[in-house]
Parts: sequence; structure tokens; C-alpha cells
Amino acid sequence: MAAFAKLFKEIKKYVVSRSGGVDTSWQGSVLLRDIADVKRLRDDDGPNLVTQGSTELVHALLATDLVDAMTIFTVPLVLGGGKKLFADGSAPHAYTLTTSRVSSTGIMIGHYERDGEIKIGGTALDSPSEREIARQERMKREG
Repeated sequence: MAAFAKLFKEIKKYVVSRSGGVDTSWQGSVLLRDIADVKRLRDDDGPNLVTQGSTELVHALLATDLVDAMTIFTVPLVLGGGKKLFADGSAPHAYTLTTSRVSSTGIMIGHYERDGEIKIGGTALDSPSEREIARQERMKREG
């Protein structure tokens, strides 16, 4: 964890705030006042940008077509309410799953990259699981 803390201290951190009423005295902090600032930064040649902890910012980025990739953490917990990741007004785009894993605590982590045009298709698996094959064979035998 110390290595992560050291890295986080050293990297440039962009803070997006319309009001500007945020503390940017933390080493490497840069204030961005609006989505146009984020777009300029994205269009520059530089490292990937990561958002963390702001659904309002994510909604604005999706609405203005500024999301090239997403890593989504799915936590197996139902709270009965909360904020939506994909709000009304998100620009429609297709994404493809490029990597995925499941943590030891059951959190599913999927990384998605932009994938061009939206393709309408089914939700069937490419190939059925062994369990599904056995079920289909049982159904044939039982008529």
C-alpha cells in the first residue's frame, strides 16, 4: 500500500469543479472548471485519465461522448436504491469486454473498451456450458 500512496502523491491529479471551491493545495492537483477542460485534456497527448467516486462527472462524460474505456466493479450487494451509472442522456456507444476477473470476495471487475457501432443481437452464449448441454440432453430423453 505504501507504493500506491507514493505513486498517488507523485502523479498529477485533476479535480473537476464547476464552483472551484475545492482545495487544490495537494501536491500535483490541477483544477478543471468544466467538461470543455476535460475534453481539451483528453485530446492532448498524455496518460489515460481515471475518474473515481463522482457519478455526476461520469454522467457528464458519458453525455458528451468522452468515455473511451470503463472498468466496472460489480459488488454483490443490494441496497435497494442508489445512483445509476448510465443516466438518461448518455451518448449511445458499444463497448466490448477486454478483460475480467472476480476478486476473492466475489467482486466482478470488467474492463470495457469502445467498440464502434452499436450491434443489436441476442444474449445467447457462444457455446453452452457443460451443465446446459446436460440439461438439453435430459430434456430430449424425457421428451
